[in-house]
Amino acid sequence: MPAGLAVSGLSKRYGPVDALRGVDLEVDDGELVGLLGPNGAGKSTLVKIAAGLVRPTSGTAVVGGQPAGSRAARASLGYLAELFRFPGWYTADEVLELHQRLSGSTGGAAERERLLELVALSDAAHRRVEGMSKGMQQRLGIAQALVGEPRLLLLDEPTSALDPVGRRTVRLLLEEVRQRGVSVLLNSHLLSEVELVCDRVVILLDGEVVAAGAPAELSRPRGVELETDEGLRRVDGATREDAPRLVAEAVAAGHRVYGVRVLTSTLEDVYLEAVGGETS
Repeated sequence: MPAGLAVSGLSKRYGPVDALRGVDLEVDDGELVGLLGPNGAGKSTLVKIAAGLVRPTSGTAVVGGQPAGSRAARASLGYLAELFRFPGWYTADEVLELHQRLSGSTGGAAERERLLELVALSDAAHRRVEGMSKGMQQRLGIAQALVGEPRLLLLDEPTSALDPVGRRTVRLLLEEVRQRGVSVLLNSHLLSEVELVCDRVVILLDGEVVAAGAPAELSRPRGVELETDEGLRRVDGATREDAPRLVAEAVAAGHRVYGVRVLTSTLEDVYLEAVGGETS
């Protein structure tokens, strides 16, 4: 089966500016990939090309085996923009009904009920958007993107305006969506969220991929920390394999060892190293 999203040699030029320069990226079925990078790195351009809203200068973007922007590709993806707005006078059910008509979905009331249940908004089906919290609107936005059972979900900063409780709710929702076999490309600047939920991350800088892989694969050892009767002692450069030896040496020297911790770089460390400290 073709990947949910396959991008090869993708380039986009706006006048003298290269927004993307030969990007390769894949999102497999049921995979959640985080897209990271500072402002101007090309993240939004990549998402818009995948959604068929922008045409590439060169290279290809394929959604579910179909060229991005084609009718078949658009029918197999769901999209939630960062600054989305729904009519305040619409109820949650009416928002989904509108997007069913726009997308040609034939799921009817059963699909709307199922999606509202999925995003924990069943009790708010007849509540107007203007009376919803930001978190509720965000979840409704994800439900809207899932109308028509898309294979690929494109999410642009879905948790940027939420508090920690709201971010956790959306994170759990994304995990549920992934378990249903939906591919997800998540454009976000919240590194902690991406590290918690994504299977892989792709870091862009100046329109190019500068790092890619699972968060654990991208991390690097930073040493081993021992807690002994003399306090904390850090051995820089040591790895997990060195930990037993370091404990044994401390015990042989007459120290009591209360704990040992292998230190590795966080996704934030990896990100800052990849982009050279540029801000998002």
